[in-house]
Amino acid sequence: MEQKKKKNTAATVRGIVEPTVTGLGYMLWDVEYVKEGAEMVLRITIDKEDGIGIDDCEKVHRAIDPVLDEADPIENSYRLEVSSPGVERALTRNEHFDFCLGVEVEAKLFAPFNGSRTVRGILNDNYEDSVVIVSGDAAYEIEKKAISKITTVFNWDD
Repeated sequence: MEQKKKKNTAATVRGIVEPTVTGLGYMLWDVEYVKEGAEMVLRITIDKEDGIGIDDCEKVHRAIDPVLDEADPIENSYRLEVSSPGVERALTRNEHFDFCLGVEVEAKLFAPFNGSRTVRGILNDNYEDSVVIVSGDAAYEIEKKAISKITTVFNWDD
């Protein structure tokens, strides 16, 4: 029950802060409300085409803090964090898949697919219930429910 409440809190906060975040020219990548150690953390993750820096995080933090104070969607005390999703980011929402078309990804699967639990390649298509990943000369359509985690891949050698 507690996990569901945290997800509902995150969804409520998303609805409250998204207009402010997008109004500033950013994409609201994710909202998490999680327990870390002894405290609760409300983590707002933002992105934009040319990346996120500390100034962007500070700008969004200053803009959404009074909005959250006024709406007061969380009864308990919490720490507000605004951050970037990073270069190797998890794709969890449909808009994440759309945003990352043409990008190299790695999908960890619940069960083996073509003999492996991992498929790595270029995210080529995004459908309601599946994605297409192109690896070499092969294109694999994989159901989203078969994917335990999918992240972008950053080539650290470049």
